[in-house]
Amino acid sequence: MYNDDSIKSRGGRTSGRNSTTRNNSNTSTAATNSKSFDSFFDKNKFEGVMKADREGNDRGSDRSYSSDRPARSFGGDRGGRSDDRRSSGGYSSGGDRGGYGSRDGGGYRGGDRGGRSDDRGGYDRGGSRGGFGGGSRGGYSGGGRGGRGGSGRKAYIPREETYQMYIKPAKMVAPEAEYQPSQTFEEMAIHSHIKTALKKKGYVTPSPIQDKAIGHLLEGKDVLGIANTGTGKTAAFLIPLVHKVLEDPNQKVLIMAPTRELAQQIDGELKDLIIGTKLFSTLVVGGMPIGRQIHQLGRSNHFVIGTPGRVKDISDRGVIKFTEYKTIVLDEMDMMLDMGFVDEIKDVLAQMPADKHSLFFSATMEKRIENLAKDLLVDPVHVSVVTGKTTDNVEQDIVKVPRGADKMEILLELIAKDGFDKVLIFDRTKAGVDRLDQELYRAGYKTASIHGDKRQQSRQRSLDMFKQNRVKFLIATNVAARGLDIPNVSHVINFDTPENYDDYVHRIGRTGRNGQKGYSFTFVN
Repeated sequence: MYNDDSIKSRGGRTSGRNSTTRNNSNTSTAATNSKSFDSFFDKNKFEGVMKADREGNDRGSDRSYSSDRPARSFGGDRGGRSDDRRSSGGYSSGGDRGGYGSRDGGGYRGGDRGGRSDDRGGYDRGGSRGGFGGGSRGGYSGGGRGGRGGSGRKAYIPREETYQMYIKPAKMVAPEAEYQPSQTFEEMAIHSHIKTALKKKGYVTPSPIQDKAIGHLLEGKDVLGIANTGTGKTAAFLIPLVHKVLEDPNQKVLIMAPTRELAQQIDGELKDLIIGTKLFSTLVVGGMPIGRQIHQLGRSNHFVIGTPGRVKDISDRGVIKFTEYKTIVLDEMDMMLDMGFVDEIKDVLAQMPADKHSLFFSATMEKRIENLAKDLLVDPVHVSVVTGKTTDNVEQDIVKVPRGADKMEILLELIAKDGFDKVLIFDRTKAGVDRLDQELYRAGYKTASIHGDKRQQSRQRSLDMFKQNRVKFLIATNVAARGLDIPNVSHVINFDTPENYDDYVHRIGRTGRNGQKGYSFTFVN
């Protein structure tokens, strides 16, 4: 794990960036742990541990800063500070009944409903409804139902096995023997314009997924393709579909991807293939003016590329008629199911012609995808090109964050070391991403950030700046963890622990690609 004795927690702070507890002793950020673990990920154990982690920590803290019954400067819905003897004080963790300074309603020095160090609910004892150190309903500094204590027991301390899940040495995989395709692009039965476009991009021979899928797609067969990100699967379905529409301009194709970035990436590759033709496409995603997209859909379109949510929104307005589309592509199918788009997908497919041509692509083959394919595809051809594990080339380690330590200071010390050249930092929340972006910028780093609340133009600009090495750090929610082609990422940092195994794998899979060694660090409390 990451270890630097020069990094100490900042004791005594109560309002620092990420520190809300008092700690008057300096603590090194990480104790040395040099173990490597042969049995790295047990998915069930991982998710079980993380569930316990969430149950122990994520009780919320029901804070109140309003001034319904103020006592001093902050008050709260049930007001009060340390000298307020009314029934329900509350300074910084207010909450339903807790607080900073009330005896009857909890507070800094106790109270029968939570508090810190007095007769009924203290720092060491826990009260009937809270307290920092326990209580039947938790509370950080009091508070009826909030905070870190949780459910009448001591605050959850992650077990060592939680840490071990994020520690694994890189296992550099020897390059596979060069794939020998059955034919070159020039030899394929595809439109001459496509061959010319591929030559301009420097493509001569197809990748394995392209070689195995294109022939079946040209024959009009349904395909279920399983392939890692970065294997060329986008071109594997675009090449035969562009050929189909060039041969018959009355054909219309609908392509859906789980995120705006993925949809935009597909649209960019499509435009490279159809430039100079009379084929047109429209991008239909959130974060961009829907009026403009509706206007573009009113024109001639051969390809519509979008996210399920925006596609459904436009469909509900009666703008798009799925009966006109005889081909559908669902890219990153597993991610769309993770995001809860199964109903939107089924609704779209139900409105399309019965003899539609369907293509499903996914990074993994799971039972739910297999079952969905059985329901929605007709005699599909299975094409699988999975080259090793996406994490094999990633040196995985942890950074322990002691209680009371300034997490941001630890991050700044970490990234100041040599080799952090192109760093992707993940945080679970949008607010957390914005906060990290601001803090790193103040520290003098060039940064960019993406999350779901940012407009598409802003998100794309951030991605472009990171890809072009104009910024050193990209801070993101999980939206950036799947499918995006971001070359030469040196490090992935999980500023918080991922919610599940799949999120972790897809996060760190952004580094260690194309035979290069990557590094990941996961912050654990």
